[in-house]
Amino acid sequence: MSKPVSKSAAKARTAYVCSECGADHNKWQGQCGECGAWNTLSEFVVEPAAKGGGVAASRRTSWAGRADAPAVTALKDVQHAEESRVSTGIGEFDRVLGGGLVHGAVVLVGGDPGIGKSTLLLQAIVRMAQSLPGLYVTGEESLSQVAGRGARLGLPLDGVHALAETGVERILEHAARMKPALIVADSVQTLWTEELSAAPGSVSQVRESAARLVRYAKETGTSVFLVGHVTKEGGIAGPRVLEHMVDAVLYFEGESGSRFRVLRAFKNRFGAVNELGVFAMGDKGLREVPNPSAIFLSGSRSPQPGSCVMVTREGTRPLLVEVQALVDSSPLSNPRRVAVGMEGNRLAMLLAVLHRHGGVGVGDQDVFVNVVGGIRVQETAADLPVLLAVLSSLRDRPLPEQTVAFGEVGLSGEIRPVPNGEERLKEAATHGFKRAIVPQANAPKSGRVGEMTVIGVERLADALESATD
Repeated sequence: MSKPVSKSAAKARTAYVCSECGADHNKWQGQCGECGAWNTLSEFVVEPAAKGGGVAASRRTSWAGRADAPAVTALKDVQHAEESRVSTGIGEFDRVLGGGLVHGAVVLVGGDPGIGKSTLLLQAIVRMAQSLPGLYVTGEESLSQVAGRGARLGLPLDGVHALAETGVERILEHAARMKPALIVADSVQTLWTEELSAAPGSVSQVRESAARLVRYAKETGTSVFLVGHVTKEGGIAGPRVLEHMVDAVLYFEGESGSRFRVLRAFKNRFGAVNELGVFAMGDKGLREVPNPSAIFLSGSRSPQPGSCVMVTREGTRPLLVEVQALVDSSPLSNPRRVAVGMEGNRLAMLLAVLHRHGGVGVGDQDVFVNVVGGIRVQETAADLPVLLAVLSSLRDRPLPEQTVAFGEVGLSGEIRPVPNGEERLKEAATHGFKRAIVPQANAPKSGRVGEMTVIGVERLADALESATD
């Protein structure tokens, strides 16, 4: 049975909103006039504001002479307190959040289907039930499915309440009556509000539903987790403004078929960006991996050609990661350059530097580079290890046993220092490495860190010579 059209609905206007920046347009056009993105405008219906109210009326209202007019305040006079945090009971989750969950924070968790978003949040809300009463709102599963998952994971479900609802107004009514300290909404794409006539999952519904939950969180101090679907490009489905509205955006990463999952912070107002948490999926749910360096290193006991261990840094922690390279003669007129886990353009640039300043040419060779473990390295500290792995594969000679390396390679062949070199060296020494090839500026004056010998190099040629000793 169709809904009767109200007078307010009859007067509603159609607008077009950009899914990238959230800008409104009166008519459809191929390119957004604000951010310049193409084919991102979606149609939705804007409900008219109440008579005498709404944004337009409030904008016309003069603040002059009003007792509640906002006052300009010097920032040095503003009183602020340290954010109080509550542990989720999962150490790796706390690390990604910046040390724990902040009261009133809104966190968006995205990832591929089946990667473990709902499992992690169910585990977290159960472990926090003693200190923070929680409400698990599901819009995609029934309550029996949620309870069945909890039973399979062996979770004690005492103190956790669940609600199968997608209407934001009814969710907030239950929340106002129960007063939970934590709300999990799974997922934000299923939520809808009665004030908009657009279909659930549309740009306007996702934006307005999230805005209402964010407003409720800030007014009441309730922490909110929003589960977000991802598109085939890997971004959160819905308007891009959704990521700007929340306090933190976390993404689950992992290769299909792998039991390891990586949770990365891409935005965090209360902690470090690019912080990394590593989990292993098992029959009892996600289990945290406190020493992720061990899983990113090869299990081979003897050194292999084309392999080099580097020390990268994700957030506040150094990680030992193995970089593998395969160099083989190419039957093609244009040899292939394939990089998995790092940027392909940077690989091409490094090979040019290797030829010009290292005297090693691979112009007629196919070059494949892979970062073991499915992790993606985005920092320049991987430059030197990649070139050492390429050289090792080309000459079919392994690097000296228990060798680790890191450093940025410049276009003129210089080896540039990277941040937090001392922490990286200590992490390598802790895992038993005996030799390190690093930028001269990152090498200690003593030339040693524990039992590990540190070789400082200033030019690429020096690094290649040290690697072949």
